[in-house]
Amino acid sequence: MSGRPRAVVDGLPQYKPGKSAAQAAADHQLAEAIKLASNECSYGPLPSVLEAVADGANLLNRYPDHRGEALRVAISEKQGVGADQVTVGCGSVGLLQQAFMAYVDVGDEVVYPWRSFEVHPVFSAISEATPITVPLKDQAFDLEAVEAAVTERTKLVILSTPNNPTGTVCSTDEINKLLDAVSDDVVVIIDEAYLEFVTDESVRNPVTEILPQHDNAVLFRTFSKAYGLANLRVGYALGHVDVIGAIDKVALPFLVNGLAQAAVLASLDSEAEGELNDRVAEVIAERTRLSEALGDRGWPVTPSQANFLWLPVGEEAGPLFQRLESKGIVTRPFENEGVRVTVGTPEENDRFLDEIGTR
Repeated sequence: MSGRPRAVVDGLPQYKPGKSAAQAAADHQLAEAIKLASNECSYGPLPSVLEAVADGANLLNRYPDHRGEALRVAISEKQGVGADQVTVGCGSVGLLQQAFMAYVDVGDEVVYPWRSFEVHPVFSAISEATPITVPLKDQAFDLEAVEAAVTERTKLVILSTPNNPTGTVCSTDEINKLLDAVSDDVVVIIDEAYLEFVTDESVRNPVTEILPQHDNAVLFRTFSKAYGLANLRVGYALGHVDVIGAIDKVALPFLVNGLAQAAVLASLDSEAEGELNDRVAEVIAERTRLSEALGDRGWPVTPSQANFLWLPVGEEAGPLFQRLESKGIVTRPFENEGVRVTVGTPEENDRFLDEIGTR
């Protein structure tokens, strides 16, 4: 063995990305396959953004702005907060890792509902933190149980809402109640990677309804999902200047590349806003159609507020995933729990429905 990795790294659970469509096609000797595994946007980047990315390629020989000041200002203006309340990073997941680096010492507790985003136990292990997992209740977060799990050793509470993979959300009132109950020295991360797809009226604008009342709350968001920029890896955080400052201190130099910054600035332009709204509306309509069609076919479907659906099929998860993949439909299995299916284009969704059939 070369080198001596830390013991925690040697036994670290690895994040497993969804299989590519090309790999699935090759594995099953198919002409082609479609990928509905990674909650990507099937429509590509917004049309008005492509030109900005092409223009940005002229500066590939130069380092980007380390802090992404133009991004921070543009985001702050759009969200109605100060620029010092905004930071940017390598997707919301990159910002989450920075939060662990900034706040979590060996032996500290990190509280999160489970099942949820798969990097939570990975980042906890890297930090040598003690993960305190709170079981879901009816496929959703039990915030009363989360509150009860917080102790004087808790440094972070992580809430992914909508939750990945179940697609359920926490109401604004529920989150505020939790924040009222926990100590101000516990940072509560509200990861809203799928916020644009939320239609539940119990979810109100957290920038005005949560942040002004709770300095220990921080919102994580991304341009990977609704905006179709997953390949460029840009996320942002909104919160109190002290929390944002701590997250900033552990950022790698030049973390967000220049093409990504150009794409985000173009995505925030007024022209792109209309394109985004049209795209989100279509995804939501397809989410409803797909959910109803699956229900009519006898499949259990958890009501979703994201751009994916959760089929809690238990022990059927593995066989269902394999059957779909053999037909060129790549989904995301969670062994003995369920299968997650991204809402794709109407054509992709029709193909998925044809192949999954009736339960």
